[in-house]
Amino acid sequence: MEQTFIYQSAPVRVRFGAGSQRHVADEIAAIGGTRALILSTPFQKDDADRLAARLGPMAAGVFAEARMHTPVDVTARALTAYDQSGADCIVSLGGGSTIGLGKAIAWRNDAAHLVVATTYAGSEVTDILGETEGGVKSTRRDPRIRPEAVIYDPELTLGLPVAMSVASGLNAMAHAAEGLYAADANPVTSLIAVEGIAALQRALPAIYRDPADLAARGDALYGSWLCGTVLGAVAMALHHKLCHTLGGALDLPHAETHAILLPHTMAFNAAAAHSALRPAAALFGGDLGGGLYDLALSLGAPTALKDLGVSQSDLARLADLAVKNPYANPRDVTRDGVLALLQAAWAGTRPASPGPERTRL
Repeated sequence: MEQTFIYQSAPVRVRFGAGSQRHVADEIAAIGGTRALILSTPFQKDDADRLAARLGPMAAGVFAEARMHTPVDVTARALTAYDQSGADCIVSLGGGSTIGLGKAIAWRNDAAHLVVATTYAGSEVTDILGETEGGVKSTRRDPRIRPEAVIYDPELTLGLPVAMSVASGLNAMAHAAEGLYAADANPVTSLIAVEGIAALQRALPAIYRDPADLAARGDALYGSWLCGTVLGAVAMALHHKLCHTLGGALDLPHAETHAILLPHTMAFNAAAAHSALRPAAALFGGDLGGGLYDLALSLGAPTALKDLGVSQSDLARLADLAVKNPYANPRDVTRDGVLALLQAAWAGTRPASPGPERTRL
Protein backbone atom coordinates (compact mmCIF):
# COMPACT_ATOMS: atom_id res chain seq x y z
CA MET A 1 0.00 0.00 0.00
CA GLU A 2 1.71 3.16 -1.20
CA GLN A 3 -0.31 5.71 0.74
CA THR A 4 0.39 8.29 3.41
CA PHE A 5 -2.37 9.33 5.77
CA ILE A 6 -3.32 10.13 9.36
CA TYR A 7 -6.23 8.47 11.10
CA GLN A 8 -7.39 9.69 14.52
CA SER A 9 -9.84 7.37 16.27
CA ALA A 10 -12.65 9.14 18.13
CA PRO A 11 -13.23 8.09 21.77
CA VAL A 12 -17.02 7.68 21.77
CA ARG A 13 -18.83 5.06 23.86
CA VAL A 14 -21.77 3.46 21.99
CA ARG A 15 -24.56 1.28 23.38
CA PHE A 16 -26.50 -0.19 20.46
CA GLY A 17 -29.60 -2.37 20.25
CA ALA A 18 -33.32 -2.64 20.86
CA GLY A 19 -34.12 -1.82 24.48
CA SER A 20 -30.94 0.21 25.03
CA GLN A 21 -33.04 3.14 26.19
CA ARG A 22 -33.46 1.32 29.50
CA HIS A 23 -29.79 1.93 30.25
CA VAL A 24 -29.74 5.74 30.26
CA ALA A 25 -28.93 5.81 33.97
CA ASP A 26 -26.06 3.37 33.44
CA GLU A 27 -24.65 5.50 30.64
CA ILE A 28 -24.91 8.68 32.71
CA ALA A 29 -22.83 6.95 35.36
CA ALA A 30 -20.40 5.69 32.72
CA ILE A 31 -19.57 9.25 31.64
CA GLY A 32 -19.11 10.32 35.25
CA GLY A 33 -22.44 12.08 35.72
CA THR A 34 -24.84 12.04 38.65
CA ARG A 35 -27.51 14.62 37.68
CA ALA A 36 -28.41 15.31 34.04
CA LEU A 37 -30.21 18.20 32.41
CA ILE A 38 -32.35 16.57 29.71
CA LEU A 39 -32.61 18.47 26.43
CA SER A 40 -35.25 18.14 23.72
CA THR A 41 -37.24 20.10 21.18
CA PRO A 42 -40.72 21.36 22.15
CA PHE A 43 -42.13 18.52 20.01
CA GLN A 44 -40.36 15.89 22.14
CA LYS A 45 -40.94 17.49 25.53
CA ASP A 46 -43.36 14.76 26.66
CA ASP A 47 -40.71 12.13 25.87
CA ALA A 48 -38.12 14.14 27.80
CA ASP A 49 -40.48 14.45 30.77
CA ARG A 50 -41.05 10.69 30.79
CA LEU A 51 -37.31 10.08 30.69
CA ALA A 52 -36.84 12.47 33.59
CA ALA A 53 -39.50 10.62 35.58
CA ARG A 54 -37.73 7.29 34.96
CA LEU A 55 -34.38 8.73 36.04
CA GLY A 56 -35.80 10.16 39.25
CA PRO A 57 -33.11 11.97 41.25
CA MET A 58 -30.62 11.56 38.40
CA ALA A 59 -32.67 14.06 36.38
CA ALA A 60 -31.85 17.68 37.19
CA GLY A 61 -34.60 19.02 34.94
CA VAL A 62 -35.80 19.34 31.35
CA PHE A 63 -34.99 22.09 28.85
CA ALA A 64 -37.22 21.64 25.81
CA GLU A 65 -36.41 24.62 23.61
CA ALA A 66 -33.88 23.15 21.14
CA ARG A 67 -34.24 24.56 17.62
CA MET A 68 -32.79 23.97 14.19
CA HIS A 69 -29.38 25.46 13.44
CA THR A 70 -28.62 26.02 17.17
CA PRO A 71 -29.42 29.73 17.64
CA VAL A 72 -27.02 31.26 20.16
CA ASP A 73 -29.84 32.93 22.10
CA VAL A 74 -31.38 29.52 22.82
CA THR A 75 -28.00 28.26 23.98
CA ALA A 76 -27.73 31.20 26.39
CA ARG A 77 -31.06 30.26 27.98
CA ALA A 78 -30.04 26.62 28.17
CA LEU A 79 -26.79 27.51 29.94
CA THR A 80 -28.77 29.44 32.53
CA ALA A 81 -31.09 26.47 33.01
CA TYR A 82 -28.09 24.16 33.37
CA ASP A 83 -26.48 26.35 36.04
CA GLN A 84 -29.72 26.76 37.97
CA SER A 85 -30.56 23.04 37.88
CA GLY A 86 -27.39 21.86 39.60
CA ALA A 87 -26.70 19.44 36.73
CA ASP A 88 -23.24 17.99 36.14
CA CYS A 89 -23.95 16.48 32.69
CA ILE A 90 -26.31 16.63 29.71
CA VAL A 91 -28.63 14.11 28.07
CA SER A 92 -29.75 15.09 24.56
CA LEU A 93 -32.91 13.16 23.64
CA GLY A 94 -33.58 13.66 19.94
CA GLY A 95 -31.98 14.45 16.62
CA GLY A 96 -29.71 17.10 15.17
CA SER A 97 -31.37 20.15 16.73
CA THR A 98 -31.21 18.78 20.26
CA ILE A 99 -27.75 17.29 19.77
CA GLY A 100 -26.52 20.65 18.50
CA LEU A 101 -27.78 22.38 21.63
CA GLY A 102 -26.07 19.80 23.83
CA LYS A 103 -22.83 20.33 21.95
CA ALA A 104 -23.12 24.10 22.30
CA ILE A 105 -23.48 23.75 26.06
CA ALA A 106 -20.66 21.24 26.37
CA TRP A 107 -18.30 23.38 24.32
CA ARG A 108 -18.88 26.30 26.67
CA ASN A 109 -18.80 24.54 30.04
CA ASP A 110 -17.15 21.17 29.25
CA ALA A 111 -20.13 19.20 30.60
CA ALA A 112 -20.19 15.46 29.89
CA HIS A 113 -22.75 14.72 27.18
CA LEU A 114 -24.85 11.61 26.51
CA VAL A 115 -27.00 11.44 23.36
CA VAL A 116 -30.09 9.26 23.09
CA ALA A 117 -30.55 9.32 19.32
CA THR A 118 -34.06 9.33 17.86
CA THR A 119 -33.22 10.22 14.23
CA TYR A 120 -30.48 9.39 11.74
CA ALA A 121 -28.65 12.71 12.07
CA GLY A 122 -25.18 11.24 12.63
CA SER A 123 -23.99 14.43 14.33
CA GLU A 124 -23.92 12.67 17.70
CA VAL A 125 -20.48 11.24 16.92
CA THR A 126 -18.85 14.35 15.46
CA ASP A 127 -16.79 17.16 16.96
CA ILE A 128 -18.57 19.75 14.79
CA LEU A 129 -20.83 22.50 16.11
CA GLY A 130 -22.84 24.77 13.82
CA GLU A 131 -24.43 27.83 15.41
CA THR A 132 -26.61 30.57 13.97
CA GLU A 133 -26.62 34.26 14.83
CA GLY A 134 -27.87 37.16 12.76
CA GLY A 135 -28.83 34.93 9.84
CA VAL A 136 -25.33 33.49 9.50
CA LYS A 137 -24.40 29.92 10.42
CA SER A 138 -20.80 29.34 11.44
CA THR A 139 -19.10 26.09 12.36
CA ARG A 140 -16.26 25.09 14.63
CA ARG A 141 -14.49 21.87 15.59
CA ASP A 142 -13.14 21.01 19.02
CA PRO A 143 -12.70 17.70 20.88
CA ARG A 144 -14.90 19.05 23.69
CA ILE A 145 -17.81 19.25 21.26
CA ARG A 146 -18.01 15.50 20.61
CA PRO A 147 -20.42 13.74 23.02
CA GLU A 148 -18.88 11.15 25.29
CA ALA A 149 -21.52 8.48 24.73
CA VAL A 150 -24.46 7.58 22.49
CA ILE A 151 -27.42 5.24 22.91
CA TYR A 152 -28.85 3.83 19.67
CA ASP A 153 -32.16 2.09 20.28
CA PRO A 154 -34.16 1.35 17.12
CA GLU A 155 -37.33 1.16 19.21
CA LEU A 156 -37.05 4.92 19.73
CA THR A 157 -37.22 5.52 15.98
CA LEU A 158 -40.36 3.47 15.31
CA GLY A 159 -42.49 6.60 15.72
CA LEU A 160 -40.29 8.73 13.49
CA PRO A 161 -42.49 9.75 10.54
CA VAL A 162 -41.48 8.21 7.23
CA ALA A 163 -40.79 11.60 5.62
CA MET A 164 -38.43 12.59 8.42
CA SER A 165 -36.84 9.14 8.45
CA VAL A 166 -36.03 9.43 4.76
CA ALA A 167 -34.72 13.01 4.93
CA SER A 168 -32.67 12.22 8.03
CA GLY A 169 -31.19 9.14 6.40
CA LEU A 170 -30.23 11.06 3.26
CA ASN A 171 -28.66 13.69 5.50
CA ALA A 172 -26.51 10.97 7.06
CA MET A 173 -25.54 9.61 3.64
CA ALA A 174 -24.25 13.08 2.74
CA HIS A 175 -21.75 12.91 5.61
CA ALA A 176 -20.24 9.71 4.26
CA ALA A 177 -20.40 10.57 0.57
CA GLU A 178 -18.56 13.85 1.07
CA GLY A 179 -16.11 12.14 3.38
CA LEU A 180 -14.91 9.99 0.49
CA TYR A 181 -13.24 12.95 -1.22
CA ALA A 182 -12.31 14.97 1.87
CA ALA A 183 -8.84 16.45 1.80
CA ASP A 184 -7.87 14.26 4.76
CA ALA A 185 -9.78 11.10 3.77
CA ASN A 186 -8.04 7.80 4.49
CA PRO A 187 -8.66 4.11 3.77
CA VAL A 188 -10.36 3.52 7.14
CA THR A 189 -12.90 6.32 6.84
CA SER A 190 -13.57 5.43 3.21
CA LEU A 191 -14.42 1.83 4.13
CA ILE A 192 -16.71 3.07 6.89
CA ALA A 193 -18.34 5.56 4.49
CA VAL A 194 -19.25 2.95 1.88
CA GLU A 195 -20.63 0.58 4.53
CA GLY A 196 -22.72 3.39 6.02
CA ILE A 197 -24.14 4.44 2.65
CA ALA A 198 -24.95 0.82 1.77
CA ALA A 199 -26.74 0.27 5.08
CA LEU A 200 -28.96 3.30 4.55
CA GLN A 201 -29.55 2.41 0.91
CA ARG A 202 -30.98 -0.91 2.17
CA ALA A 203 -32.82 0.48 5.17
CA LEU A 204 -34.66 3.51 3.82
CA PRO A 205 -36.76 1.71 1.18
CA ALA A 206 -37.66 -0.93 3.79
CA ILE A 207 -38.76 1.77 6.25
CA TYR A 208 -40.73 3.48 3.48
CA ARG A 209 -42.60 0.21 2.85
CA ASP A 210 -43.07 -0.65 6.54
CA PRO A 211 -42.26 2.00 9.16
CA ALA A 212 -42.59 -0.65 11.89
CA ASP A 213 -39.78 -2.82 10.47
CA LEU A 214 -37.51 -2.93 13.52
CA ALA A 215 -34.65 -4.60 11.65
CA ALA A 216 -34.67 -1.84 9.03
CA ARG A 217 -34.79 0.79 11.76
CA GLY A 218 -31.73 -0.81 13.32
CA ASP A 219 -29.97 -0.91 9.96
CA ALA A 220 -30.67 2.79 9.47
CA LEU A 221 -29.27 3.65 12.90
CA TYR A 222 -26.20 1.55 12.16
CA GLY A 223 -25.70 3.35 8.87
CA SER A 224 -26.19 6.79 10.39
CA TRP A 225 -23.66 5.99 13.13
CA LEU A 226 -21.08 5.01 10.51
CA CYS A 227 -21.79 8.02 8.33
CA GLY A 228 -21.50 10.35 11.31
CA THR A 229 -18.25 8.68 12.31
CA VAL A 230 -16.83 9.59 8.90
CA LEU A 231 -17.86 13.22 9.27
CA GLY A 232 -16.32 13.27 12.72
CA ALA A 233 -12.95 12.09 11.36
CA VAL A 234 -12.45 14.15 8.19
CA ALA A 235 -12.96 17.67 6.87
CA MET A 236 -16.14 18.99 5.25
CA ALA A 237 -16.34 20.24 1.66
CA LEU A 238 -18.75 22.02 -0.68
CA HIS A 239 -21.88 20.06 0.20
CA HIS A 240 -21.76 20.97 3.87
CA LYS A 241 -20.75 24.54 3.10
CA LEU A 242 -23.87 24.94 0.97
CA CYS A 243 -26.14 23.37 3.57
CA HIS A 244 -24.75 25.64 6.28
CA THR A 245 -25.12 28.67 4.02
CA LEU A 246 -28.72 27.96 3.10
CA GLY A 247 -29.70 26.90 6.60
CA GLY A 248 -28.26 29.99 8.24
CA ALA A 249 -29.49 32.48 5.65
CA LEU A 250 -33.00 31.11 5.12
CA ASP A 251 -33.63 28.93 8.21
CA LEU A 252 -34.39 25.95 6.00
CA PRO A 253 -35.08 22.50 7.46
CA HIS A 254 -31.67 20.88 7.88
CA ALA A 255 -32.25 17.29 6.78
CA GLU A 256 -34.42 18.23 3.80
CA THR A 257 -31.79 20.71 2.58
CA HIS A 258 -29.15 17.98 2.71
CA ALA A 259 -31.45 15.59 0.86
CA ILE A 260 -32.10 18.05 -1.98
CA LEU A 261 -28.51 19.21 -2.43
CA LEU A 262 -26.80 15.82 -2.13
CA PRO A 263 -27.36 14.53 -5.69
CA HIS A 264 -26.23 17.85 -7.12
CA THR A 265 -23.08 18.20 -5.03
CA MET A 266 -22.08 14.64 -5.87
CA ALA A 267 -22.64 15.33 -9.59
CA PHE A 268 -20.67 18.59 -9.28
CA ASN A 269 -17.66 16.72 -7.89
CA ALA A 270 -18.09 13.48 -9.88
CA ALA A 271 -15.31 14.04 -12.41
CA ALA A 272 -12.83 15.71 -10.06
CA ALA A 273 -13.27 13.00 -7.40
CA HIS A 274 -13.95 10.06 -9.72
CA SER A 275 -11.61 7.56 -8.04
CA ALA A 276 -12.65 8.47 -4.50
CA LEU A 277 -16.36 8.25 -5.28
CA ARG A 278 -16.13 5.04 -7.33
CA PRO A 279 -17.09 2.60 -4.51
CA ALA A 280 -20.17 4.64 -3.58
CA ALA A 281 -21.13 5.17 -7.21
CA ALA A 282 -20.99 1.40 -7.74
CA LEU A 283 -23.83 1.03 -5.22
CA PHE A 284 -25.99 3.11 -7.59
CA GLY A 285 -25.04 1.54 -10.89
CA GLY A 286 -22.12 3.87 -11.48
CA ASP A 287 -24.06 7.16 -11.34
CA LEU A 288 -23.91 8.49 -7.80
CA GLY A 289 -25.65 11.83 -8.33
CA GLY A 290 -28.41 10.39 -10.49
CA GLY A 291 -28.77 7.34 -8.27
CA LEU A 292 -29.18 9.42 -5.13
CA TYR A 293 -31.76 11.58 -6.89
CA ASP A 294 -33.71 8.49 -8.00
CA LEU A 295 -33.58 7.08 -4.48
CA ALA A 296 -34.88 10.31 -2.96
CA LEU A 297 -37.64 10.54 -5.57
CA SER A 298 -38.71 6.93 -4.99
CA LEU A 299 -39.00 7.58 -1.26
CA GLY A 300 -41.05 10.75 -1.58
CA ALA A 301 -38.26 13.01 -0.34
CA PRO A 302 -38.13 16.65 -1.46
CA THR A 303 -35.99 17.12 -4.56
CA ALA A 304 -36.27 20.88 -5.22
CA LEU A 305 -35.27 23.90 -3.16
CA LYS A 306 -38.29 25.77 -4.50
CA ASP A 307 -40.49 23.30 -2.60
CA LEU A 308 -38.89 24.53 0.64
CA GLY A 309 -39.91 28.08 -0.19
CA VAL A 310 -36.59 29.22 -1.66
CA SER A 311 -37.07 31.96 -4.25
CA GLN A 312 -35.11 31.85 -7.47
CA SER A 313 -34.10 35.43 -6.72
CA ASP A 314 -32.32 34.17 -3.58
CA LEU A 315 -29.86 32.03 -5.53
CA ALA A 316 -27.36 34.72 -6.55
CA ARG A 317 -27.03 35.93 -2.97
CA LEU A 318 -26.63 32.38 -1.72
CA ALA A 319 -23.91 31.70 -4.28
CA ASP A 320 -22.07 34.82 -3.14
CA LEU A 321 -22.24 33.65 0.48
CA ALA A 322 -21.17 30.11 -0.37
CA VAL A 323 -17.94 31.11 -2.10
CA LYS A 324 -16.78 33.19 0.85
CA ASN A 325 -14.25 31.24 2.92
CA PRO A 326 -14.90 28.03 0.94
CA TYR A 327 -14.10 24.61 2.38
CA ALA A 328 -11.49 22.52 0.57
CA ASN A 329 -13.16 20.74 -2.34
CA PRO A 330 -11.90 18.46 -5.15
CA ARG A 331 -13.35 20.74 -7.86
CA ASP A 332 -12.67 24.46 -7.88
CA VAL A 333 -15.47 26.36 -6.17
CA THR A 334 -16.45 29.30 -8.38
CA ARG A 335 -19.47 31.55 -8.13
CA ASP A 336 -20.72 30.50 -11.58
CA GLY A 337 -20.31 26.83 -10.77
CA VAL A 338 -22.10 27.12 -7.44
CA LEU A 339 -24.89 29.21 -8.97
CA ALA A 340 -25.47 26.59 -11.66
CA LEU A 341 -25.59 23.87 -9.00
CA LEU A 342 -28.10 25.87 -6.94
CA GLN A 343 -30.26 26.56 -9.98
CA ALA A 344 -30.48 22.84 -10.74
CA ALA A 345 -31.27 22.07 -7.10
CA TRP A 346 -33.87 24.84 -7.02
CA ALA A 347 -35.64 23.46 -10.06
CA GLY A 348 -35.30 19.86 -8.90
CA THR A 349 -33.90 18.53 -12.16
CA ARG A 350 -32.14 15.17 -12.17
CA PRO A 351 -28.35 15.59 -12.33
CA ALA A 352 -26.82 14.57 -15.63
CA SER A 353 -25.09 11.20 -15.60
CA PRO A 354 -21.27 11.28 -15.68
CA GLY A 355 -21.26 9.91 -19.24
CA PRO A 356 -18.06 8.12 -20.30
CA GLU A 357 -16.70 8.26 -16.74
CA ARG A 358 -19.47 5.90 -15.70
CA THR A 359 -18.22 3.11 -17.90
CA ARG A 360 -14.89 2.97 -16.08
CA LEU A 361 -16.39 2.03 -12.70
